[in-house]
Amino acid sequence: MAKDTTASVNRRNDIISAAIDVFAEIGYYRATTAQVAERAQISQPYIFRFFKTKEALLQSALEVSWARVIDSFRQVVETAASDQLERELIEAYEKILESHQSEILLQMQAQTIQEDVIRQAMQKGFSEVRTMVLNAFSHAGIAEAKQRTLVFLAIGMLCNVSIALDMPELKER
Repeated sequence: MAKDTTASVNRRNDIISAAIDVFAEIGYYRATTAQVAERAQISQPYIFRFFKTKEALLQSALEVSWARVIDSFRQVVETAASDQLERELIEAYEKILESHQSEILLQMQAQTIQEDVIRQAMQKGFSEVRTMVLNAFSHAGIAEAKQRTLVFLAIGMLCNVSIALDMPELKER
């Protein structure tokens, strides 16, 4: 990869990271590309070199956040013993909640955004996670795999709410 291309990819990633933080902190609708640019320490017009619209920036941010969850779960699915699969998926998600909280808060906000491209990004992410977990549970011989997948996803959503509201008691077992 050429030096200019590497710098461009790095700058694009910096913009996405800044957008994730800004959108998670103050909300997509209230956030401006000027605030994202300030966080990324670049000029606002430079954002539009990579993203045509604020919506396109949000879509890319969501894709990054879903990729983190999917990649993390894929590693678990590929390595976990059947009897440890669910526990290790939970641990993987808890690590994401600790280390990438802004990404999860961003996903939570995006669930309420009605623009088609954002809804499609959220549907794709949820669908990929659901399919991966369901297939893994089925392959591992977990009884009632569909029901267990539903409960697993529901608990994950409750964990998200727990983080967003600073209510750790919601996650107590």
